[in-house]
Amino acid sequence: MIEFLFLGCVVGVCAGMFGIGGGGIMVPIFTMIFLKEGISDAIHLALGSSMCAIIITSLSSFLAHNKNNAIRWDLLKLIVPGIIIGTMLSAFIASFIPAFYLAMVFSLYMFISALRMFFSKSVSKTRRIYKKYIQFIAGLIIGSVSAIVSIGGGSLSVPYIASQGVDIKKAIGTSAAIGFPLAIAGTFGYVVSGWQNTNLSEFIIGYVNLKAVFFTTITSFLFAPLGVKIVHNIKSQNVKKIFGIFLFILSMKMLFEFI
Repeated sequence: MIEFLFLGCVVGVCAGMFGIGGGGIMVPIFTMIFLKEGISDAIHLALGSSMCAIIITSLSSFLAHNKNNAIRWDLLKLIVPGIIIGTMLSAFIASFIPAFYLAMVFSLYMFISALRMFFSKSVSKTRRIYKKYIQFIAGLIIGSVSAIVSIGGGSLSVPYIASQGVDIKKAIGTSAAIGFPLAIAGTFGYVVSGWQNTNLSEFIIGYVNLKAVFFTTITSFLFAPLGVKIVHNIKSQNVKKIFGIFLFILSMKMLFEFI
């Protein structure tokens, strides 16, 4: 229980700072805890539990960013439909992929995200907002990838939104808002696709461990506003570099866990 509470503190702060759902942090940690407890199908359960926890974490982060007027609602309305469709479809697909391959895909994704975070440069604010159909396609891609590796999509949506000349802090806030509907759709997919795995005596429904989700989100909900406060008081480029290093460490840890 203590490890979940501490994990929630870290996830909450990072969610607020970077506009992520926290899946990049939760999936490796959940996997290690579930494996240690001897729970079968640990990786799929970690993915589903992470997606469910993102609902609460992203909601807290989203509300805090909204208070700072850091959400581009015009972009959000265009991206979310694709997000929901892509997320639900991929959440079903993920349940049929062997744990080893999921771990490899997740580690590769984390490594690439780390490089992008660390080496990304500021984008000109003169760039135009992309057309509606491009926003929908982008939503499909972000939702699909996010569901498979069980993240809130921040590592994908923040760079995408910022590439349109949107201020990085508003890109982070908008990404946090995207994570909420994404997580709801993804959780539904993981519950349905893993329904045969349900064990109510162990508080497991589908591929969601309710005990892990509950204790993690208690603190993540409380600490997300702190992350928002921090990011609005420091240089975004420095924040991205620090998080890039953090993602790299997590990707290596997950990789070695399954080799």
